[in-house]
Amino acid sequence: MVDSSSYGLLQYFQKLSDEEFQRFKELLQKEPQKFKLKPLSWTKIENISKEDLVMQLYTHYPRQVWAMVLNLFLQVNRKDLSTMAQIERRDKQNKYKEFMRNLFQHIWTSETNTYMPDRSYNIIIDRQYKALLDIFDSESDPTTAVVLGTRGKGKTVFLRKAMLDWASGVLLQNRFHYVFFFSVFSLNKTTELSLAELISSKLPECSETLDDILSNPKRVLFVLDGFDYLKFELELRTNLCNDWRKRLPTQNVLSSLLQKIMLPECSLLLELGESSCSKIIPLLQNPREIIMLGLSEQSIYFYCVSFFKIQLGVEVFKDLKKNEPLFTLCSNPSMLWMICSSLMWGHYSREEVISSSESTSAIHTIFIVSAFKSIFDLGSSKYKRSQLKTLCTLAAEGMWKQVYVFDSEDLRRNKIYESNKTVWLKMKFLQIQGNNIMFYHSTLQWYFATLFYFLKQDKDTYHPVIGSLPQLLGEIYAHKQNQWTHAETFFFGIATKHVLALLKPCFGNISFKTVREEIIRYLKSLSQPECNEKLMHPKKLFFCLIENQEERFVNQVMNLFEEITVDISDSDDLGAAEYSLLRASKLKILHLHIQKKVFSEIYDPEYGSLENFKLDQKFSAINWTRLSILFCNLRVLDLDSCHFNEKVIEVLCHSLSPTPTMPLTVFKLQRLFCSFMTNFGDGSLFCTFLQIPQLKYLNLYGTDLSNDVVEMLCSALKCSTCGVEELLLGKCDISSEACGIIATFLINSKVKHLSLVENPLKNKGVMLLCKMLKDPSCVLESLMLSYCCLTFIACGHLYEALLSNKHLSLLDLGSNFLEDVGVNLLCEALKYPNCTLKELW
Repeated sequence: MVDSSSYGLLQYFQKLSDEEFQRFKELLQKEPQKFKLKPLSWTKIENISKEDLVMQLYTHYPRQVWAMVLNLFLQVNRKDLSTMAQIERRDKQNKYKEFMRNLFQHIWTSETNTYMPDRSYNIIIDRQYKALLDIFDSESDPTTAVVLGTRGKGKTVFLRKAMLDWASGVLLQNRFHYVFFFSVFSLNKTTELSLAELISSKLPECSETLDDILSNPKRVLFVLDGFDYLKFELELRTNLCNDWRKRLPTQNVLSSLLQKIMLPECSLLLELGESSCSKIIPLLQNPREIIMLGLSEQSIYFYCVSFFKIQLGVEVFKDLKKNEPLFTLCSNPSMLWMICSSLMWGHYSREEVISSSESTSAIHTIFIVSAFKSIFDLGSSKYKRSQLKTLCTLAAEGMWKQVYVFDSEDLRRNKIYESNKTVWLKMKFLQIQGNNIMFYHSTLQWYFATLFYFLKQDKDTYHPVIGSLPQLLGEIYAHKQNQWTHAETFFFGIATKHVLALLKPCFGNISFKTVREEIIRYLKSLSQPECNEKLMHPKKLFFCLIENQEERFVNQVMNLFEEITVDISDSDDLGAAEYSLLRASKLKILHLHIQKKVFSEIYDPEYGSLENFKLDQKFSAINWTRLSILFCNLRVLDLDSCHFNEKVIEVLCHSLSPTPTMPLTVFKLQRLFCSFMTNFGDGSLFCTFLQIPQLKYLNLYGTDLSNDVVEMLCSALKCSTCGVEELLLGKCDISSEACGIIATFLINSKVKHLSLVENPLKNKGVMLLCKMLKDPSCVLESLMLSYCCLTFIACGHLYEALLSNKHLSLLDLGSNFLEDVGVNLLCEALKYPNCTLKELW
């Protein structure tokens, strides 16, 4: 019996006469060759029934079946069937579009709430919209695109608008016949499924069969949203499958789709946030990027005049613009929505709800308190607190279970009944998604989940799913990215006198003492040498401290650390590092990696607007100047892969230079790493840090050094106060000529360990070094020369040097072309009693 999914094709075969069907089968022998496919054997199809032929075609040519059949209908003079089939397929495709248009029109008007006319929103996303068109309209091959941006920047809203426009017939009509939109976090409770089941869940009854839809996968686009909240780990090349009908663990289905093992000819459009980006990008094939940059000043204006009546909106916009810290927060659409909502409630109640400078946590608190006042203004604080606690418990349970879509049982279990749900929907704390419920915005779930730990009391009933505060801190600070990484900011933001003062009139006294004590206790344990767990995300901790900004507490946290590693990727990161590290009075070791964007002097549109780029340049320069102050008090400074410009190097030199109030003897720097640095300026940096008498170790591994730069370095090493004993110049592209410069300086230097590994020194360079080794004043004890393009000829020079040198005890010649002749020469040298060498690698 023919499968129901293939019935659409069978109905056309039934309209063929026996003679036409026989001719169809004969022509079928040649048709697959046009697609470079193997034809079905004549013995197999000579007497086959129409039902069985349909099955054979879908089995052997699933992606070409309709193209082949429509062409063959023409060849048997049944143009009417070809036309009829195309019209029917197009009608079914249009019915799917109509179904999606109605669905996403409802989502757009009821759940998205941009609070502005579509024409204004279209202006805001014009750049991203053009990028989407450029990526998919210009490509006929399968394409993968990712929408990137920090939380709350409008990635999901953008995708919903794209889906609505496609379904409305104004976007990518010539490219895709089917677009499927999935929020992947809604699968968190689903342990096993097939892609066929997933697609079928989105299809109305009048749609084409799955076989027909996927017979042309180039015309199919999957839009996948919400990877930040997906609880499954999607792994590279693990348990993948190409069968879209087969039931598999949910993560295997998603991994197979993303890695183009399943339906490799389809296209993908993904929304990736901060947590998921680093995990998902490696799974994708040549992804193209669309970046959501947040709202511009013009966009904020559009929003305000649309949210309020025009005159009031203009006044609100002007007031916000006067308040620079608050206006900066408004570039985030979700924050702007909360600010405007709070101002609206304040306008009706004639209260001033937002002060001149508010943190993210304070804005959320003001929004929640304002919403409660609008509904429960006459209720007691005890009653309001009990109501708030149900929401907080639901949020915390969801976070621990990695659930973001709740059903009626989830609500009932947490004492949220139908009447409560109606109120929370009205207050915009919750929203409807299909038959289920979500928090109105993900940040609200994070906020309520965090607030749970401030409201929790010893007498509360034990909750089997919700972990303790120490367990939660472990999830945040000692583990890799997870569902709690965004919520950590609220722990520090709520634990302030200001935020608790905002909560008090509505919910009574709430203490932050327990939370603060647990934070300090846990971070202190991470800073201990014997602790197996380490602080995984110090940069995130820095932003948390900025959120708190209570000086005594911030100092208490930062004084727990003697060693910190931080990666600076933009101006905001540098500002957070400057604020926090300057309060780390016990810091001894700092590992700093600064990416190219931070101090770039060349504008790239990917960085945002030119105006913002210039502002970032200004603030980066200010923050770097402040941060550099602490370098003189460090024992170890590691500037690994840092991208500096001339001005930055100038500031660095100034920070490490003596002054009347800060003589060289006060500097504590002992070890300096400058690996893979892109710019050393004019060489003044060498003169600056090599004059520090306490500096004993200098590592420039991976930093290209020209002959002129080597000469400047060696000149600086001759400084009378220079005490460097270990000099690592591996992989610095040092030539044989530069070896002569190094050899000359080493004769009267204090350097005992020299590494020149992975440099093209060749035999000539070693010959020059050996002249230095023969000098009685050379105190070198170890010399590393692996991967230096040496042959047995170099061994002859080393043989002579080893016989006369009185200090060298270690020589590394690994991975060179010495041959037996060279090794024998070295062994001969080792036999001499006056040879001091103890280790030969």
